[in-house]
Amino acid sequence: MTEGKKTYYINISEGEISSVSTASPWNFKIEASEEEITGLREIFEQSYSTGWQGFLRTHVPYVQYHYDRENDALDRLLVQAYGMIYKLGDDEAKKHIESMGILPEE
Repeated sequence: MTEGKKTYYINISEGEISSVSTASPWNFKIEASEEEITGLREIFEQSYSTGWQGFLRTHVPYVQYHYDRENDALDRLLVQAYGMIYKLGDDEAKKHIESMGILPEE
């Protein structure tokens, strides 16, 4: 483990970050500093807020779906979260995210 970093377990669909592997189901294991985990939490919080905005927008019948900025924002936030998990994740996390093909080519 890198100095100043701790192990965290991420459930990306729920936006959960735990330091205990048995606390809840998880998808990815990462090693992160306090600053890095704060950044990931902020992405999850933005996703939650944007998801609610999208939910409210769906109840406005005259706005067509393809003009859904909230949905586009959710997509960008999801890519950001996967990018951060890829950067901080163990080999298994990196291989899984690579297999998804979700991250832009660098």
